[in-house]
Amino acid sequence: MSINEQNRRRFLQYTSAGVSAYALSSLLHSTRAAPIGLPQLHHPAKAKSVILLYMSGGVSHVDSFDPKPLLTQMQGKPMPGKIERTQFDAVGNILGSPWKTDRYGQSGLELAGLFPRICNRADDLAVVRSMTANFSEHAQANFFLHTGFPFLGHPSAGAWIAYGLGAENPTLPPYVVLRTQQAGIPHGGVSMFGNGFLPAAAGGSIFNLSGRSAVPNLAPRRAQAEQREALRLLKTLDTRFADRVAAEQAVRDSVKNAETAFAMQQAVPELTDISGESQATLDLYGVESQNPHTSQYARQCLMARRLVERGVRCVELTCSSVGIGLGGGANPWDQHADIFKGHGAMAEQVDQPIAALLQDLKQRDMLDSTLVVFTGEFGRTPFAQGNGRDHNPFGFSLWLAGGGLRGGMTHGATDEFGYHAVEQPVTVYDLWATVLHQLGIDHERLTYRYSGRDMRLTDVHGNVWKELIA
Repeated sequence: MSINEQNRRRFLQYTSAGVSAYALSSLLHSTRAAPIGLPQLHHPAKAKSVILLYMSGGVSHVDSFDPKPLLTQMQGKPMPGKIERTQFDAVGNILGSPWKTDRYGQSGLELAGLFPRICNRADDLAVVRSMTANFSEHAQANFFLHTGFPFLGHPSAGAWIAYGLGAENPTLPPYVVLRTQQAGIPHGGVSMFGNGFLPAAAGGSIFNLSGRSAVPNLAPRRAQAEQREALRLLKTLDTRFADRVAAEQAVRDSVKNAETAFAMQQAVPELTDISGESQATLDLYGVESQNPHTSQYARQCLMARRLVERGVRCVELTCSSVGIGLGGGANPWDQHADIFKGHGAMAEQVDQPIAALLQDLKQRDMLDSTLVVFTGEFGRTPFAQGNGRDHNPFGFSLWLAGGGLRGGMTHGATDEFGYHAVEQPVTVYDLWATVLHQLGIDHERLTYRYSGRDMRLTDVHGNVWKELIA
């Protein structure tokens, strides 16, 4: 068979699948878009992938990973000292925690029992207790955590990771955001998952695991003859557009995305088919739980493992709202009221699946190469707002596991009330500097020229948490 005949057959195969004609032209002539990814890593990597367990709305650290016995002792008394402005400026008295504090694991890590199963993985956790944020409003804080900036237009950390590492698996996007039926997009919208000024191939792709297809419009719906005619027109228009405009990178990005979309037509159905998972694995995660929130989040956690197994660089998970205490679809952990009932229900949603994810990754020898990050945009106040807690960006907790980091340890501290970070206060820039470091990337050298400036995920800040590195 001649080369031209091979190309002709290849072209017809692709057009029948419904892929952009301009993308097909590039495939036939082997003129692929410029790949994302550094030519080589800056230093040996400990991790290959990141899983971000995002607790949108703000988990109460004093009820979970930074317990404060003094709050129980001073229950109902006025908060001493200066009170910072809060989101609603409704400052009540000190509110103790109903969750018992205990020591867990061989490390004896002291934790409150809001997440009992995660607590039992204490020896895998590096708990950072001195995290700070610059904003107490959800949208700004969400953007700040994701991008290092409080507004639209900057790339997500996931996009920077994809840009730095490139796509290990050409049949799947390098950065995936998982949703289920009731899991909303955090305040600020999908732009916080976006590529910003980076190449479009680095941007987050949203997979909804509750729909008939995780990716809308992935399967072709037209007859072959219809598709060929539509693609003939598309080829004409795209070729004219490419010849006319100077935005060559944007056109190349469009081509690359179309190529990935074609590859995903086979990869995504295989990825999302969990019929091959053992019953023991499904039970471990809680996929068949009677609690629909647990079941949905369990599917996300299982899918996160399957994605990093297949070479996806960054996976972000989203929570669903239990409808308690003002926590809505975009901010389900935001219990300004009924915090104990609301946080209890939210913890039931994620506790078993997250503990299972850590266990499963470890059993498969994947935890060392996968960096798991658990965080929200801020914490919550040690004093009451009615029977809830207000936002607290002045000191809160997150944890990391795997990816070459030490487990069973803490970093930094808040004051005796859990209000302000007082020992080794850290920022989102330090978080992402550390994550990039474990991926083999120097955060100061991962740059992109935009508007006359070399832009960074960590802006002009950031220090690696070296004491966390194993």
